[in-house]
Amino acid sequence: MRIRTVVLGVLLLAVAMLAGYWAGTRAPAPPLPEPSLASRPADAATQAPLAALAPAPPANLSEDERNSVALYQQAAPAVVNVTTRAVEMDFFYGMIPVEGSGSGFLIDQEGHVVTNYHVVAEARQIQVTLADRRSFEGKVVGVDPVTDLAVLQIRARGGKPLPTLPLGDSSQLQVGQKVLAIGNPFGFQGTLTTGVISALERTIRTETGALLDEAIQTDAAINRGNSGGPLLDSAGRVIGVNSVILSPSGGSIGIGFAIPVNTLKFILTDLIREGRVRRPWLGIAGQELAPDLAEALGLPVGRGVLIAETVRGGPADRAGLRGGDRVAVVGRYRFQVGGDIVTALDGQPIESALDINRTLYKKRPGETVEITYYRGREKRTVRIALAERR
Repeated sequence: MRIRTVVLGVLLLAVAMLAGYWAGTRAPAPPLPEPSLASRPADAATQAPLAALAPAPPANLSEDERNSVALYQQAAPAVVNVTTRAVEMDFFYGMIPVEGSGSGFLIDQEGHVVTNYHVVAEARQIQVTLADRRSFEGKVVGVDPVTDLAVLQIRARGGKPLPTLPLGDSSQLQVGQKVLAIGNPFGFQGTLTTGVISALERTIRTETGALLDEAIQTDAAINRGNSGGPLLDSAGRVIGVNSVILSPSGGSIGIGFAIPVNTLKFILTDLIREGRVRRPWLGIAGQELAPDLAEALGLPVGRGVLIAETVRGGPADRAGLRGGDRVAVVGRYRFQVGGDIVTALDGQPIESALDINRTLYKKRPGETVEITYYRGREKRTVRIALAERR
């Protein structure tokens, strides 16, 4: 009796379990709530869209650091490495290949690259490498040894658009203003340094020997390989082209110089269209005056440029300006005297030949300039049509 009761209980339990099984398969239990992204296990489907988002900058960065990071990410793709190959002569007049390297930056979708003249001077082959590692043969479009600037061009046919940098305005710069330099010092591509404008309107001598006027001085580190790279303001605009450093060791000591971007903008069209810069000239040669020299020569003014001679048929000669007609000796030096003394151009005082060049560099052949000069003790003015320097 006891065994029969146990067997009957087991059978009833089995029937109940089978009934529950069929109920479970025919009528599924209500689904569980969908887990949130925070609690869902990580998988490829959920991580892909998150990975596409740019990482947020660390919260502990200062506002200035955030600005530098953003500017680098924005500008670095348009900064290029310029590698050159040239041939030099050794001691025994044998020809040896020489490689050089510098920086540059793209300015338009036509593939024009701005760099320094001394980076590409004498180069027989030029290779331009972008930040994304695309490499192109570079062709020299125009050069200007006077300003140490050059324009190259690459042919990037098809594919994605070229990254470019906007050109700013260097006329409103202030000493103490933040600047950033991007270049390829010692072959390390895309290096960023920051600093401030240390001084403005510096006159320096470039690597080609030319005098560079109105240069920007900065303490942002500029080393070998930075030449031709951009100097940027805090809005990411090009305000200068890095060119020269002052250093006894060859490394940066915090004294670097950049060519103002307005100088580049003024000659850019000539470089692209003509391959050179069309510059005006007066056709005079002269001597810078100082008060003690003027007094010794008995001149009516103590500052200006004493014209020693005029070029026959040049603008000054056609306008009637005169050169010296006799020689005077002061101490150990001989001076050609008797000529006109130029004291102002377009109302701006002139004290040296550099002042004359500074004014003429802002003009085009065919434009006119008003010259104030002394003939004897008589002050005169004349307008001269400028000719192109040949």
